[in-house]
Amino acid sequence: MKLFLKRHMSTITIISAVVYMAWRLLRTIPYEYGTFSTVFGLILFIVEFLGILEMIVHFRQLSHEKLPKPVKADPKDYPDVDVFISTYNEPTELLYKTINGCLNMDYPDKSKVHIYLCDDGHRDEMGVLAKQMGVTHLVRDTHEFAKAGNLNYALSVTHSPYIVTFDADMIPKHDFLTACIPYFLGEEEIGFLQTPQSFYNPDLFQYNLYSESRVPNEQDYFYRDVQVMRNASNTVIFGGTNTILSRKALEDVGGFYTGVITEDFATGMMIENKGYQCYAISDSHACGMAPEDLKSLVKQRQRWARGCIQTGRKVNLFGLKGLSFQQKISYLTSITYWYSPIKRMIYILSPILYAVFDLIVVKCTLGEVLLFWLPMYLLNHYTLNCLSGNIRNTRITNIYETALVPALFLPVLKESLGISQKKFEVTEKDSKEKLKSSDLGYSFKTSITLLVLLALDGIGWVRCLHLLLTLAMPSYLLILFWLSVNLYYLLMSVFFIYGRRKHREFERFRANIGCLVVYDNKLLRTHTYDISENGISLIFDFPEYIPPEEEITIRLATDRNETEWSGKVANVMQIGSKWKYGISMQKITEPNKRQMMQIVYDRDPTLPRTMENGLSTMDDLALNIEYRKKSKKNFTSKKLPLAELDHTVTTKDGRKLVLETFDYKSLILWSPSKEGILQKLSFSEEGVVFECSLQEKISKHEASYQVDNLAELVGSAVFRTLLNTWITDCRQDKAQEKNYKKQIDATLNRYEVFDELQYLN
Repeated sequence: MKLFLKRHMSTITIISAVVYMAWRLLRTIPYEYGTFSTVFGLILFIVEFLGILEMIVHFRQLSHEKLPKPVKADPKDYPDVDVFISTYNEPTELLYKTINGCLNMDYPDKSKVHIYLCDDGHRDEMGVLAKQMGVTHLVRDTHEFAKAGNLNYALSVTHSPYIVTFDADMIPKHDFLTACIPYFLGEEEIGFLQTPQSFYNPDLFQYNLYSESRVPNEQDYFYRDVQVMRNASNTVIFGGTNTILSRKALEDVGGFYTGVITEDFATGMMIENKGYQCYAISDSHACGMAPEDLKSLVKQRQRWARGCIQTGRKVNLFGLKGLSFQQKISYLTSITYWYSPIKRMIYILSPILYAVFDLIVVKCTLGEVLLFWLPMYLLNHYTLNCLSGNIRNTRITNIYETALVPALFLPVLKESLGISQKKFEVTEKDSKEKLKSSDLGYSFKTSITLLVLLALDGIGWVRCLHLLLTLAMPSYLLILFWLSVNLYYLLMSVFFIYGRRKHREFERFRANIGCLVVYDNKLLRTHTYDISENGISLIFDFPEYIPPEEEITIRLATDRNETEWSGKVANVMQIGSKWKYGISMQKITEPNKRQMMQIVYDRDPTLPRTMENGLSTMDDLALNIEYRKKSKKNFTSKKLPLAELDHTVTTKDGRKLVLETFDYKSLILWSPSKEGILQKLSFSEEGVVFECSLQEKISKHEASYQVDNLAELVGSAVFRTLLNTWITDCRQDKAQEKNYKKQIDATLNRYEVFDELQYLN
């Protein structure tokens, strides 16, 4: 959407919101209905006012663009850079990938890139890893101020003019430095440049709600839209990772801010308070691991919520002289955003109080709602969709916020009352943990609040419907709508909390990469279907015989990286007219492992960047209900390709048998003439002889046979041609049969309607 259209849409929506709030204040507070109704009505109004304030600031930011421009510079002018990788208790395997990504970053003079593993856990294995990877291991004697103290120590023993910060799980792409450092090479004095926090795995909202192919990562909207639009007001939020900071700016504010649990939020605010221009860009140059279990996500969001509220109180936001009023309001809404669990609770309770307990909290008529609320609601929804580039809508936002109500309500309340969390808690990020069975006890405990609200909402809905039908009062339609919307958010939130079992330790990425497969002096050229750090899947046009018990050599090559390792066939399945072979990694050397990691992770995330068109509330509910009621299936993992043939063959003794399927080691034959099963048989075609012995009886006239002369067959080019012909013929026969059935169905459909009068006439 063009900038002037964004501004006009924002203006119209803001005007409608102001009109709505004026109506709410002057006409709808239920003063005459008692103390409780008045107090709760005022609380609801305040909550709505905060929401509208956030919306106004948000839409104004989204409709004003200020994009930085990288400066073209001579390669010799690129400055020294210190790269800080923060760690406390993360797994070695996770840090290995991050350090490997840092080592593979491009730079005109790589001797100017200094990589530091900032280990605040003081672990011996980190020293071993740093030595193995050739980076500097930094540890400090004391551990005060958690991550901020760790980074400040690194700052005190390094000297480059620019600092890059990475969390332990964030793997930079090869172009991170060459794409980002040029922004600092112009005349403008930039405090920091924030790049998006992208993720290679689906976040918990995507995965638990079966939406990993339907909606973007929850953080995409913030980093790719909101942050970029904050450039204009110079209120970009320092996200703590995937960031380049000016050492001068950090030194001017006394280093990374200490004494709060979100040091990044506070540090960025202090840098902008000193007058430095800070920018965010939407292009992703690093990719990390989103929390994959509910406990880790809750711990992360509690730290973010409490930390932002804590920071706002400690820094005395409105006392910061270097920030303009506009900047202060922008940061204020960043803090009030974390009151969303309290706001959502109020929104959910309001119709319940009326429908279940006969307590009025909003005094209005249906006509007034249609006149004042509906235009504001529709404009808000439409404008958010347009301004966000279809990354986010109000429905998705409300699901996220409702789901976190039980986890954040009390922590936010405590922090607001000055009961602060002092300890910095690291978000758990261990790929092995996700394979453990889900913690139903924790999920139930977390969901109790939502289940109670769900029950009350349901009671209110039934009662309201009964009153609507008996009293025929239109105002009950409004309450029914409100209850129905909240019912949807509560149901989706419960689905989210109870989650979905993880089945893989490592993420797979769709990727088409050239590949060579070498075994038994044979060489096959193909390409990958998907890849992960412990294996790949390959696509073949022909059902190749790759011995599942033997190790094979895999060679992968991209424009930048090459690797070679040994693997075994883990499974084979047919996809349309092709065969997909899953190959599990068995052995790999250290140099090849580093190359493999780059091939896997040096890429843009393959998850959606926009919402799927046409998504509705019914789609969400139907999808989640359907998947959750499906029983678990036991999948058999075949390690050889199974080809359907349905080809008639003649045995050496003259019997006519149908060759139903073939998978190299065995084949299935059945007798159309109902003849008995033979212990041994042979048949030939085009000079290719099949020698078979009985493996298993399936029925009186059908059996599975072992192919005794397999070695002879797989070495024959004539056999390969023959098998391909059989497969092609079978496909054509099935296609003809399918078309014939369609024609029959179409013919029968013409006579489905029976006209009785025409028949009688």
